[in-house]
Amino acid sequence: MTSALAELEKRIADDLERIEATPRSWMPERAGPDGATLHNVVIVGAGLSGLSVGFGLKRQNVGKVLVIDKSAEGREGPWVTCARMDTLRSPKHLTGPDLGLPSLTYRSWYEALHGAAAWDGVGKIDRTDWMDYLNWYRRVTALDVRNRTALDAILPYDDFLALDITTPTGPERIYTRKLVLATGIEGAGGLAVPNFVKNGLPRERWTHSGEPIEAESLKDRDLGIVGSAASAFDWAVASLRAGARSVTLFARSNEFPKTEVLAWTNFPGFLGHFADLDSLRRWRFMRRVFDLKVPPTQEMYQAAHAFPQFRTELGCPPTAASIEDGRIRLDTTRGTFRFDHLLLGTGYDIDLTRRPELASFVGEIALWQDRFTPPPGEEDEPLSRYPYLGSHFEFLEKVPGRAPFLSHIHVFNNGAVPSLGPICNGITGLKYGAPRMVAALTRGLFLADADQHYADLMAYDEEHFRPEDSGRQ
Repeated sequence: MTSALAELEKRIADDLERIEATPRSWMPERAGPDGATLHNVVIVGAGLSGLSVGFGLKRQNVGKVLVIDKSAEGREGPWVTCARMDTLRSPKHLTGPDLGLPSLTYRSWYEALHGAAAWDGVGKIDRTDWMDYLNWYRRVTALDVRNRTALDAILPYDDFLALDITTPTGPERIYTRKLVLATGIEGAGGLAVPNFVKNGLPRERWTHSGEPIEAESLKDRDLGIVGSAASAFDWAVASLRAGARSVTLFARSNEFPKTEVLAWTNFPGFLGHFADLDSLRRWRFMRRVFDLKVPPTQEMYQAAHAFPQFRTELGCPPTAASIEDGRIRLDTTRGTFRFDHLLLGTGYDIDLTRRPELASFVGEIALWQDRFTPPPGEEDEPLSRYPYLGSHFEFLEKVPGRAPFLSHIHVFNNGAVPSLGPICNGITGLKYGAPRMVAALTRGLFLADADQHYADLMAYDEEHFRPEDSGRQ
């Protein structure tokens, strides 16, 4: 550790003390079945969002908070596993996980390592540097994180939840009052794979952008890429740098997307109060937001085109895929192409039935299609499949009164966007989303314990004034 970084960590501790970041203990002690630990909150996902919510709860002195992640330590989230861009797409000045503490920002960490002058030379944040920052953030916030731990099932149990998890030592059951699903872009569904790929190709002949792959496996191969947004160009650059013999990118559209919609959304009114809009306005905003596909970055677009073996086929959607003479035959509206492997930049599906942890009660969860009917001409089938969440990120019941335990499950992943806005699926809105989630959790915990707090108040008799100590009678 550099002396500058050590000094920064001391400053963080001092800053937290100065802003009363850890108020007095206020959570009543409760236990689970047979004296088992009853966590106040379990957060699933130790990436950017999960760590931010965990730190926010710590600042509110909510004890017994556990963060779990299925990945190994240092490999949480996409940054060093399946992300392939050179840098983050967000501008370097955006903040979020620091929750308003300047000494905890990426910039403070970077300057402590490289000097203040080096910051001016940063264009966008290096992807692997960002992972290093998150590893440091986790250490200095001292959160209780258990890696290689997967959530298998959620079960209602009295007025809390039982969670079946798989750990490095085997299956285990734990208990929690509140559950946060900070499970990222895949957290409300799974990989979107076109039917012509699923039905036409063996599984080993294609890879989705959400999956890791060994770079060596792309060397000296002819590769086809389906998709034209940011992840498709990340695929292109990664495979070309790995030594691919040829790379051909197929786009349904005749032109590439050009507008980064998150740049428009980044203002306090929208990010802070989108959730307060009525359903019709939220529906209309989200239809437009989702219609604007994420464009490639200028840097990755130029990097791909710097390779002579790269080509694009615009307005040329694939229609079928099969294996012919040991190679992939890809049929398109412009003819037939042949490849060794297919790479997919086709995004993610919203489909709660694909989430194993929700399997036992997924039919009880209200979706947008259950709570809202759009005006004629404004239908949107993919949007209708998102969960329709309450104002505290909680699942709502499809049939009121049939699954009240759903109010203890809070969604802080991509599935929450139409209900709460883009405040839980990336850096841009995190400074709005994490405090809102923390407030929702502390609200629920306090209301559930209100009678206990009242009993404590009635028994409260601490003396703050003693006339006999003043020297006068």
